[in-house]
Amino acid sequence: MTTAAAGSPRTYQVRTYGCQMNVHDSERISGLLEQAGYVRAPQADDTPDIVVFNTCAVRENADNRLYGNLGHLRPVKDKHPGMQIAVGGCLAQKDRGEIVRRAPWVDVVFGTHNIGALPVLLERARHNAAAEVEILESLDVFPSTLPTRRESTYAGWVSISVGCNNTCTFCIVPSLRGKEKDRRPGDILSEVRALVDEGVLEVTLLGQNVNSYGVEFGDRYAFGKLLRATGEIDGLERVRFTSPHPKDFTDDVIAAMAETPNVCHSLHMPLQSGSDDVLKAMRRSYRSERYLGIIEKVRAAMPDAAITTDIIVGFPGETEADFQRTLDVVREARFSSAFTFQYSKRPGTPAATMDGQLPKPVVQERYERLIAAVEEISWAENKRLVGEPVEVLVAVGEGRKDERTGRLSGRARDGRLVHFDAGSFAGSIRPGDIVHTTVTYAAPHHLNADGAPLSHRRTRAGDAAEAGRSPRTPGVLLGLPTIGAPAVAPAATGGCAAH
Repeated sequence: MTTAAAGSPRTYQVRTYGCQMNVHDSERISGLLEQAGYVRAPQADDTPDIVVFNTCAVRENADNRLYGNLGHLRPVKDKHPGMQIAVGGCLAQKDRGEIVRRAPWVDVVFGTHNIGALPVLLERARHNAAAEVEILESLDVFPSTLPTRRESTYAGWVSISVGCNNTCTFCIVPSLRGKEKDRRPGDILSEVRALVDEGVLEVTLLGQNVNSYGVEFGDRYAFGKLLRATGEIDGLERVRFTSPHPKDFTDDVIAAMAETPNVCHSLHMPLQSGSDDVLKAMRRSYRSERYLGIIEKVRAAMPDAAITTDIIVGFPGETEADFQRTLDVVREARFSSAFTFQYSKRPGTPAATMDGQLPKPVVQERYERLIAAVEEISWAENKRLVGEPVEVLVAVGEGRKDERTGRLSGRARDGRLVHFDAGSFAGSIRPGDIVHTTVTYAAPHHLNADGAPLSHRRTRAGDAAEAGRSPRTPGVLLGLPTIGAPAVAPAATGGCAAH
């Protein structure tokens, strides 16, 4: 395929790396490009007119991965005049003009604060035949005011805040995403209602630190109130949120989770380390006793709650005793799963220059012991659910072996992955439908339900999936240019219409 012929729409692909915030930002990028006249290219198309890389700067080797991918695209672009490459996200915010210096075939570099400028920058780069680099130090517009092309018919991300006011020594996010900016509750709830009107059943409230929401307008209980307000939205069946910070966790949030029927009894709360000394060095302003106290309160209010976490192994100065304390907390907390990471230096963070950087073999050996402990516990926790009924929101792409095994997959209300036999409902179950079934087998990372389903409920989300419709929220266009011939203006009807 060559680049778009004259008069035909230009095509695009967005390639995303990193966290849920980046995934949601990519939905905004797609919405902006489609509002500006571009058309999404199929994944199999290796020569779209526009390729956008939405990057992450958190993990080790993120730079090498980006520049490797850019290198692979260079000969493709050379053979297809008019093709454009844009780089956005956290790595773009960090590296800025360095990207164009190292990869001069890149056309546009934009940061985390000016996603909305992408269509303008692409047009400017095309017109001037020169790279455009625009990095803002603070938000020019809250991302959720931008148009969005949602990836799922049944579940949607909704940003309640962007940025972070914490200063964790291992994390580069605050310097790339900026200080916390909160959306007004009415704006958030309006977006949620718009998604529900499109058929979405499940919403995840998204922020770097959701339970500090309200700090900007002086209400430390704002997040609990927001959770309760979602309970009044007709048609919204599931509400999740990620990620809270233990230092800001208040009892009213636990009460709101327990007392609001559509708020799922699942909690992802990063631990990072079970050692108080390491937490202090990380500048995490809570200690293991505080963390475990929150879990105890959550389980007292919601005995069925599934709790997941993030843990870093091998932070500078971590001793074997420190690591053993992490294992102790993992065993006491009984996590249903954990995202585990080996510490990696991120230039620009205080931890990168700390004394006590650990040798790779030491970190690797601890990491393997941590994974073994987490999997032992998550398997035991999952086994307790065998024989129990489970409500599954049917998903797309969750089960890699589904085609071979004849199963479908989805998520339980507590967030666990469930593979299930469709039984007599085979052929009629769509993504976004609800199935009730019974757990027959447990593995460390998933549940199986191989008996006949107890029931199948067709939903508006399933209708949308069957029709091939993705939810789209319009946002505010901010006068962004479109590609191609302008639409014909309606005839003036007199008076002010002509001005």
